[in-house]
Amino acid sequence: MAVIMNEHLVCGCQLAIWKITEDYNTLLSRITLTRAELDMLERITHMPRKIEWLSVRVLLNEMTDKELSIYYNENRKPFIKGNSYYISISHSRDLTSILLSRERKVGIDLEYMSHRIGSISNRFINESEVITGDEETRKYHLYIHWCAKEALYKICDKQDINFRDNLTIEPFQPSEKGELRGRVQNRTRNEIFLMNYFTLGNYVVVWTYK
Repeated sequence: MAVIMNEHLVCGCQLAIWKITEDYNTLLSRITLTRAELDMLERITHMPRKIEWLSVRVLLNEMTDKELSIYYNENRKPFIKGNSYYISISHSRDLTSILLSRERKVGIDLEYMSHRIGSISNRFINESEVITGDEETRKYHLYIHWCAKEALYKICDKQDINFRDNLTIEPFQPSEKGELRGRVQNRTRNEIFLMNYFTLGNYVVVWTYK
């Protein structure tokens, strides 16, 4: 397994990213799955999705040096059996990422920057958000917004949130890495989160904690 990042952050979180290079059988041989986990794996029919699913669990064991089990609630939010950690997961193309914390709720999103995001930006950018007019950085700026909103969606338990109407990223100048602020406003909350972002090749990563 090619771990390309495994950092303990000052906020008490641990962030790891790795590149998927193994095939299905190699990944399966590296972990011990419970009967319930094997049932979950068998219900996945798409082989690349099976490999992603396995990669998350192998990476989690690498991060913790433990055999931990991941399950999902009714909103498809992952949790670790026994609640020993808060966890957030993201994968795109051949990268898998996990953000862990023992004490804080966490949210992470990782995305490969393709060329399609400009055509769907009206679905998640609202009138109060500012996107650069510079064509060279516009795609990157949009992807940071998208990843930030995904991370907010995850940390808020994926409940009662519309990306355009309930999530707002305050104006910022994009750079290779930095901080931004995201607001969540709906019927049950009005909160501001400090968020961190960085690039990794042609990928964008945004993470936050509470």
